[in-house]
Amino acid sequence: MSKINQSKKKTVQTVIRKKSKGEKVTMLTAYDAFIASLLDKTGIDIILVGDSAANVLHGYQSTIPMTMDIMIAHTSAVSRGTSKALVVGDMPFLSFQPSVKTAIKNAGRFLKEGSAEAVKIEGGLEMVDTITRVIECGIPVMGHVGLTPQSIHRFGGPKVQGRVEKSRNYLKESALALQEAGCFAIVLELMESDVAKEITESLDTTATIGIGAGPFCDGQVLVTNDMLGLKDDGFSPKFLRQYANLTENIITAVEQYMEDVKTGNFPSEKESY
Repeated sequence: MSKINQSKKKTVQTVIRKKSKGEKVTMLTAYDAFIASLLDKTGIDIILVGDSAANVLHGYQSTIPMTMDIMIAHTSAVSRGTSKALVVGDMPFLSFQPSVKTAIKNAGRFLKEGSAEAVKIEGGLEMVDTITRVIECGIPVMGHVGLTPQSIHRFGGPKVQGRVEKSRNYLKESALALQEAGCFAIVLELMESDVAKEITESLDTTATIGIGAGPFCDGQVLVTNDMLGLKDDGFSPKFLRQYANLTENIITAVEQYMEDVKTGNFPSEKESY
């Protein structure tokens, strides 16, 4: 049996310990049981059921249209395909912003109905009180600052954060406040790498997980479909490293199947009952 198969269940404490030991944290996204099971076999630390499913699976231009019911369905599927990785459910737009009561109720649904073990909540200083209460209710929270996709219209597009002093101060103060609130990790998205480095070094117990935030974070995350080349939209930001091109493989396979059907090469006599 491989070491991967013998790996222990990852928890929020696993992430905290990795932070303290200087070990890198690995995170990827999944939206269904099959992909989740493949990621789980690798020994990945965290599987994020991202609201990026809106773009990747549902054809939306932003994450804003995602609903709680859709996210719970994706999270439940991922949980059924996962036995080792820590499963984190991404709370969608307006599932936590309106009130603390709303946030607690919806975060609880991710655990009760989606079998997630933590939730991710976007926002910095303005969300600290809400995040504190969610954590006090026994629900682990991963924070998210920098470019927060649910606020994309406020930013005016995918713009790098931390380029001016006001933004830098907000990001650093937010990270410290989220640590104080009890977040076990914080996603740092699309920000100047020196700011991400300062934030990472300023946090004692909370791990930083970067995406487009440079090499100095405690861990990294990518959208799985992007890094596997399972996309056909020309999306290729500077921070994306593509490890495969499965889109071309799929197109080639389908074209071969079509040709075999048209020529009568499939099915063969051996492939018939």
